[in-house]
Amino acid sequence: MLEQTLLQDSLIGMFSHLFFIAITWQVLQSLNFDQLFRGNKVLEARVLIIFITIAIGSTVSNFFLDFLSWAQQLVYIF
Repeated sequence: MLEQTLLQDSLIGMFSHLFFIAITWQVLQSLNFDQLFRGNKVLEARVLIIFITIAIGSTVSNFFLDFLSWAQQLVYIF
């Protein structure tokens, strides 16, 4: 029983992170970052966008997972 719960929590966490990272990637692709970087620094710009995507997507996913956990714990109040 405990192993199944841990497996479910792990899968939900992984899919949540991947889902929100993918959404963040799509949103950031609509922004124009070309003006912020020099013309010969394309690789560095892409790496920075990837890092920003991971940071924002993971933060939003952590918020979602925390909120889900808190909602599940509400049953213990009543």
